[in-house]
Amino acid sequence: MERNVSMEELKRQYSASDMVKADCGGCKDCCDCCCGMGDSIVLDPLDVQRLADGLHSKFQDLLYKKMDLHVEKGLILPHLKMEGEQERCTFLNQEGRCSIHSFRPGFCRLFPLGRIYENGSFRYFLQLHECKKTNRSKVKISKWLDTPDLKRYEAFVNSWHYFLKDTQELLEEKQDEQLSKELSLYILNRFYTTPFDLNGDFYAQFQERMEQMKKLMKVLANASEK
Repeated sequence: MERNVSMEELKRQYSASDMVKADCGGCKDCCDCCCGMGDSIVLDPLDVQRLADGLHSKFQDLLYKKMDLHVEKGLILPHLKMEGEQERCTFLNQEGRCSIHSFRPGFCRLFPLGRIYENGSFRYFLQLHECKKTNRSKVKISKWLDTPDLKRYEAFVNSWHYFLKDTQELLEEKQDEQLSKELSLYILNRFYTTPFDLNGDFYAQFQERMEQMKKLMKVLANASEK
């Protein structure tokens, strides 16, 4: 999910080993960041894998109940669903606490941090106005993300971001509605609907699918040049 970022926010950029005032103290008496988010909590393939595993369910079973689809620059992508007058995340319980905290999506793990992507990689930054908590404590970013095998996770996040970006640019260039629909549905099926083997290594499986996808993208890119 892209948004406009102020220069003030980007003055300080961080790596996963840095300390930053992001710890909200367990978000006591607050769930504002889990409400009114529209379709902005975009899910990547690992997010869906974690949700399916944690809820002992399938992507197809969660779709439209706990998540929904939207079109973002020509691509169909899943996002967490909001419901009710307050547009609360469907995973918030009656006490306003997250019922999937141990396997929450990457977007939720990251907040109130963000990522700035440049030159094929990314850095972290602290969003200054998105979280209402003013008494946040310093925490190491790697600890805040609470994600095993962090270096591989960061490589996955980076790969997925630039793959989506390249694909969206290709679709914008070709201006072919039928191609856009077919390619988008193919990506949705390849990376979301078709489950990853829970007993296997997710990152290795993802990389294998990504390599196949890149070959297809190369063919499409070459075709557009003819």
